[in-house]
Amino acid sequence: MPKNVKQKTVSALEDVTLTTNEKILKECHVLYTHPDNGLVKIAEELGFTLLAPRKKITVILIGNHSAGKSSFINWYIEEHVQRTGVAIETQGFTFVTSGRKRESLTGNATLHLYPHFKPLQEIPGVVDYLATEVSTSKQKKFSLVTFVDTPGLVDGDMKYPFDVNEAINWLGDLADLIFVFFDPIGQALCKRTLNLVEELNSRHPERLRFYLSKADEAGHESDRQRVLMQIVQELCKRPGLNKTGFDMPTIYIPDSNKQVRCVNQIEDVCKDVEKTINQTIQNTLNTLEKDCDKISEIVDQTIKQDNEDRSYNLKASGKGVLLMLLSFLLPSLLVVNFLVANLPRSTITSTLGEETTEMLYVYTSPIRSFWLAVPEDYHFHLLLSVIGFSFILFFVSRWVSRLRPTLSRAHKRRLMEYREFVETIVKSKRKTLYQEYLQQSIAEQDL
Repeated sequence: MPKNVKQKTVSALEDVTLTTNEKILKECHVLYTHPDNGLVKIAEELGFTLLAPRKKITVILIGNHSAGKSSFINWYIEEHVQRTGVAIETQGFTFVTSGRKRESLTGNATLHLYPHFKPLQEIPGVVDYLATEVSTSKQKKFSLVTFVDTPGLVDGDMKYPFDVNEAINWLGDLADLIFVFFDPIGQALCKRTLNLVEELNSRHPERLRFYLSKADEAGHESDRQRVLMQIVQELCKRPGLNKTGFDMPTIYIPDSNKQVRCVNQIEDVCKDVEKTINQTIQNTLNTLEKDCDKISEIVDQTIKQDNEDRSYNLKASGKGVLLMLLSFLLPSLLVVNFLVANLPRSTITSTLGEETTEMLYVYTSPIRSFWLAVPEDYHFHLLLSVIGFSFILFFVSRWVSRLRPTLSRAHKRRLMEYREFVETIVKSKRKTLYQEYLQQSIAEQDL
């Protein structure tokens, strides 16, 4: 089977297995990135930039070492892809995502897989500590999520091979959700963690979620409450975090062989992920419509401006031609009058004939009257002045007739095609995708 046919077959099979939400995000991404008529390419030609939506949300997990970040990822995808333990197992950033087959990728391959994370390589030393774990898991909403497992944070003399604070802050700016895990038996009040939380909260408070992880290991209920109070008190000391209604669910990895009385709210974490996915889909579809409207508006403005420029050029050309004719006509009439006034009539008649000479004298009589009214000593000066004025008119005609740049017919036709494409094809596709999204939760007769 030819390679391209095989790829199309695999792609078709994947499309069949996609969930509705996966399909929506994938098709929205294609509408932006299509090499021939994607919105990103159209916007670039129109002189502005559009960013293609991502096909997955990004969830970054931060916390002290052994806070249970890697264990949570393994539980969520129901596959052991991250090493866990009391020791500092995660020293770099690991991107955990779903794919066609189980694969482990290194730093440069990670940046190639996630081009929007490429500026991360500007932080010295970080590329060598980037990795990606690709899993085939379809559990929960994992096909629409990329988890970023971050290095365990510790205080003291611990040296990181790169600026871990800068890297986490940079990733936090791109993440859709930031999960902060506090370990009740470890360094829950690690200053480095608290400092990072304070910085991230100052920019993205709506993305932060706090969890007391490993709650089943915190002892009795009174011990858990004491730990929660300590953490909340420390957080509330930080500017921007001293807010009412502070929520910190208690979570732990379920174990059927272990009897625990502690309430496990780990399903709330899944609900947060699902809620963010739904919000991302809605935002993507709304942004798609806004971007289509912006493209149509810019095309309309560009064509309107081109029509105005063409009208201006027509008027400017007319003015320029009139002034140029006048710049040649004035000295020509004056020179003719000068010749008529100074040459004998017989000489002119022998050259032009009687009838032409008579017409010449009739038509130049007003100018000859003006010429005769000027003293003879000033005739030469007047001639020079008229010639000088003609030169001025000539340059003014050149300045007045300057043309504005206009669109070629092919370019104008292409802009109209772009407008028609986004108004008919893209908007129609967006409407269909929105209906498919709503059909998951709303009865068809209510649409």
